[in-house]
Amino acid sequence: MRAVLALVMAMAVAGCVNSGQQGPDGASAQLDRLVAQADAVPTPRLDWGRCGEPGLERYECAQALVPLDYARPDGETLSLAVIRRPAADPGRRIGTLFGAVGGPGGSGYDWARDTDLLSGELGQRFDVVTFDQRGIGRSGQVRCFADDAAQQQFWDALRIPPVNADQERAAAAAAGTLAAGCAEHSGATLAYLTTVDAARDLDLLRRAVGESQMNYIGYSYASYLGQVYGALFPERVRALQLGSMVDPQRYTNDSVTALGDAAAGTEEVAAEFLRLCGTAGPDRCAFAGDNMRQRYTALLESLERTPIVIGSGTEALTFSYHDLMLVHAALLYDPDLGWPALAQLLAELERGPLGDPGAASGVLAQAPFSYDFLESFVAITCADNTLPRDPDRWPTLTRELDRTAPTFGGYWLYPLQACASWPVPEQGYPQRYTGPWTLRTQNPALLINNRFDPATPLPAAQRAQEALGNAHLIVVPGHGHDPTSPCVRAVQERYLIDLALPDSGCPAAHVPFTS
Repeated sequence: MRAVLALVMAMAVAGCVNSGQQGPDGASAQLDRLVAQADAVPTPRLDWGRCGEPGLERYECAQALVPLDYARPDGETLSLAVIRRPAADPGRRIGTLFGAVGGPGGSGYDWARDTDLLSGELGQRFDVVTFDQRGIGRSGQVRCFADDAAQQQFWDALRIPPVNADQERAAAAAAGTLAAGCAEHSGATLAYLTTVDAARDLDLLRRAVGESQMNYIGYSYASYLGQVYGALFPERVRALQLGSMVDPQRYTNDSVTALGDAAAGTEEVAAEFLRLCGTAGPDRCAFAGDNMRQRYTALLESLERTPIVIGSGTEALTFSYHDLMLVHAALLYDPDLGWPALAQLLAELERGPLGDPGAASGVLAQAPFSYDFLESFVAITCADNTLPRDPDRWPTLTRELDRTAPTFGGYWLYPLQACASWPVPEQGYPQRYTGPWTLRTQNPALLINNRFDPATPLPAAQRAQEALGNAHLIVVPGHGHDPTSPCVRAVQERYLIDLALPDSGCPAAHVPFTS
């Protein structure tokens, strides 16, 4: 599992079916068809009851039957797991706020259990509903292996990004194995896992809870789901609050460029990490010292050649390049806890035999995603986006991305190499929507992005705002993948409750390494 978990932490920008953009008339006709198919489906019935899971005692859960294929509304169905927390102040209730989770692969149930979004005014004024998206968790989890043992063996053995020709060949073979396994064990559902399908599911849930308009909050990949929903159902939108933005045009139609954008963003944030670590000094950042960039580069190059042994004796830990890449970018997502942990890990690697293997092991343990997450992630992104249908092109693509992101090009590319061998349905993905993305909602969308985001960099948010048109972008001058602060929460509340756009932005929550 340690080989790739953190390689997919927030969002993915790649896929496998080559589909160019349609002209205006073709796009309009496609939108009409996609909406008509969804509108022909009867409203699902939600029988709310106890969830029966730890941490969800204040929630209600239900199952919603939706069509597997919206082109065949009377055909096979899929059961979506839906979860709701009723408004804490029902006398002042506005309606329902739908939340979705990033990845793709994250569970709405897990989000409901962990989020602090409901502790403030939003939880008072809205019923909050989320769900496990189709192909995820309790909603038809994608399966790619015969059993748990085979699944674990595959993911534990995978070593990406590769650092030599032998590893490149092994990665290509593994990608083919994964694609074939997903086809064997989930072949009936893979054709129906696009974000367009998820957006139509979301509209059925809106109907099922009795709402005439959609209130939605979604970050990272879920910002893309919100943009797709806005393109399909603009007249049904009251409020779209999106953040950590995905550029819908590049995500859908220019996947290699989008991957390069993400890699360059990670590279920029890594440079910020080194700069602020040096400014903080060794008392606050364990890796601080002279020649930090040179030491950092030398450490990575050394690991590419051979693993480093941290500590000595029976407690020694052999640490590979792939171990570092497993957690490196993931730790950059969280400047409060992740950045100090990354600095500590780099310091222990630099000390080698004199380092603390326990500290390094503790950092490795911060890769939380499951094998199931990884398989949902691959299946949904391969259905959504475009990449070459030749796995042997990955080394060349990596070298192209390395020109602007020498550390993270392969990091972003290789988790989705299976898309090159993906079992594309014979009919393709006729439901894929490729734009235009102009948002024709009554109220502008509110977009929020950190200035230094390692997965969804600011230029992607700026392009998303331009593509949507009817959108207001706030740039928080902070670091990390999730812009959270009391100021951001207040902006979210005023927008979602009052439809008020802020006159000014928000300051960074705090500067890394300062507390």
